[in-house]
Amino acid sequence: MINIVLFGPPGAGKGTQAEHLKEKYGLVHISTGDLFRYNIKNETELGKLAKSYMDKGALVPDEVTIKMLNAKVEDHLDSKGFIFDGFPRTQSQARSLNQLMISKNSQINSMVALEVEDGVIVERLLERGKTSGRKDDASEEVIRNRIKVYYNETEILKEFYKKEDKYFGVNGVGSISEITQRISKLIDSLYKSSI
Repeated sequence: MINIVLFGPPGAGKGTQAEHLKEKYGLVHISTGDLFRYNIKNETELGKLAKSYMDKGALVPDEVTIKMLNAKVEDHLDSKGFIFDGFPRTQSQARSLNQLMISKNSQINSMVALEVEDGVIVERLLERGKTSGRKDDASEEVIRNRIKVYYNETEILKEFYKKEDKYFGVNGVGSISEITQRISKLIDSLYKSSI
């Protein structure tokens, strides 16, 4: 089983690349954003619980997110592996994800980080904001703040996965297919025997 954490700042292209990798390698893409939306829309117990925190403007506790991830992983235990997108965001979450995968007799094999300069991210998100209608992509000030939050709160995960020898940076600038080729080359070299 190949389990990858896809990592990078907002606008790095994680969702786009996850879709391509999912098709190429037969992996299950688990986006925590999609997971939250699904559970809330379908009014699952976990969705109701998550919504109760979100309605108060509070962060959803890690235990709730891990339970959602566990349910999704349980549904696809026969898959070739998983791409985790949007989780973990903290070292505590990374440890929880490790425990979850160990409980499934598996592990996180690598963190693949899309490395993109801030200026390129701002351009990408402003462009996406024109077509997506997402308010958080319409303002350069808001985008730069999101990037700052990423560096302050999330980028520390790099060190967590570096200590485990599982961190791999990939140049996230270029055409979608060029970036997919770079990631695929990395995955092929890391998992020759598993693919």
